[in-house]
Amino acid sequence: MANVSEYGVRRFGRVNWLGVWTLIRRENMRYLVIWQQTIFAPLVTAGLFLLVFSIAIGPGRSDVMGFRYVTFLAPGLLMMTVIQNSFANTSSSMLSAKVMGSIVDTLMPPLSPLEMTVGFLAGGIGRGLMIGAVLCLAMGFMLGIWITHPIWTFTFVILGGMFMGALGLLGSIYAYKFDQMAAISNFVITPLAFLSGTFYSIRSLPDMLQPIIHFNPMFYIIDGGRYGVLGVSDSSPWIALWVICSANICAVGLAWYWLAKGYRLKS
Repeated sequence: MANVSEYGVRRFGRVNWLGVWTLIRRENMRYLVIWQQTIFAPLVTAGLFLLVFSIAIGPGRSDVMGFRYVTFLAPGLLMMTVIQNSFANTSSSMLSAKVMGSIVDTLMPPLSPLEMTVGFLAGGIGRGLMIGAVLCLAMGFMLGIWITHPIWTFTFVILGGMFMGALGLLGSIYAYKFDQMAAISNFVITPLAFLSGTFYSIRSLPDMLQPIIHFNPMFYIIDGGRYGVLGVSDSSPWIALWVICSANICAVGLAWYWLAKGYRLKS
């Protein structure tokens, strides 16, 4: 019988810890070596969004949920920036590997589908966390907005990054070309992000539209993050937590299944 220490600790079967760590390191180094594009550029974009909205709408708009509009807007931009970059990291990594033919370098090593899923998602979550941390510090020092519930904020950042990272994996596995991935991003991800309550409270919407917004998982990511930062939200943070966890189970589970079957990867 083989020594357990030779293969690592058993957990849900034999785990290739070295392989998983190598994939995690690769996925995180992808965005770190070009931080000007992957970290700095999204921070500038979020700052410009905040500046433009504060100038165009902020002065003439009444308080939202008891906060100035700029204060209300900042956590939404924080969460939207986090989840969009988590999506971008996993989708660009997988699709680039498919287009350039280097996907074989990921499929050939002794990595299980679950280990590959964990490795790719770790890169998306890591990029989202780094951007979120910088934005939180910027909100605190520049706007005086400090996190009210750090644990809730951290939880929603992690779960939001995981969900969007899984969607990025699904989209890039399904797509064969960058044009197809761009269509998924432009016609699915972007509309869901902008209809998630980032720039407004859903209480300001007509009654007939509010139930529709509640079917958007991104709404709960944004709303949960806003609760973590400001302590106010359109829905209960516990409901948001339940919805995001359920959405993660579905998205991550499907990503794992597609990797296990080699769907649109081995043909």
